[in-house]
Amino acid sequence: MNYQASSSQNDFHSVITPEQFNNIIEAIADGRYSWACVLILRCIDYNPIHYIPQRTYSRLIKENRKVVTPTTSSKQKTQSDT
Repeated sequence: MNYQASSSQNDFHSVITPEQFNNIIEAIADGRYSWACVLILRCIDYNPIHYIPQRTYSRLIKENRKVVTPTTSSKQKTQSDT
């Protein structure tokens, strides 16, 4: 079986920022694989609801709200500083 890398891989690298990539790796390292999937889907502009049941998605958001908030607040601080 042969696998050829397409030009879409080059596009993939420009879609996910280093900060988003680090968040995904951190989630995987912590064993939060479902959350890592949600983060990946969000990063590549896919709606996680199309792939994950609503109830599961809501639970993941609720459980990981603490993880998402510091990143969001740091972005807001950076934007308000400029």
